Amino acid sequence: MAPFETLYGCRCRSPLCWDEFSEKQLTGPEIVQEMHDKVQLIRQRMKAAQDRQASYANKRRRPLEFQVGDFVFLKISPIVERIGPCAYRLELPQSLDGIHDVFHVSVLRKYETNPSHVIQPDEVELDPALSYTEYPTCIMDHKEKVLRNKVVPLVRVQWSRHGVEESTWETASYPYLFDS
Repeated sequence: MAPFETLYGCRCRSPLCWDEFSEKQLTGPEIVQEMHDKVQLIRQRMKAAQDRQASYANKRRRPLEFQVGDFVFLKISPIVERIGPCAYRLELPQSLDGIHDVFHVSVLRKYETNPSHVIQPDEVELDPALSYTEYPTCIMDHKEKVLRNKVVPLVRVQWSRHGVEESTWETASYPYLFDS
């Protein structure tokens, strides 16, 4: 059974032939009126489905609003302009001039100003694809993980631009860990 038939209880028919073979053939204004009625029914059902999905999404959404000049967590950029009820234009630094400056409210978080909270942003060199490469700075520890059939050597690696608390365990079989 096709998904359409499962959902709506009848076979999917093309707009050219929305009637069953056993039904009488409509011609002239009757077919236009029937097609108009079918289109209206489809629109009503699509509207009901959209409203149902919106109600599911809106239950978990909390209303957020910002004022022009507020700071938000996205590279600590101030809001320059409110585009609509859910979109804001941000003032981005020159290093991010290749990124579109309008963001949906769901990706923004309010930043409360705190004089003791000083953020020193690191200068990150981005390539044209707006990404950067992490490289290991030192190997801090090593151990062996015993599995059923084999023993896997692991090393604890401290990465560039990250502190000791952000070090990760990697398999020692990666040759790039030992290049530097």
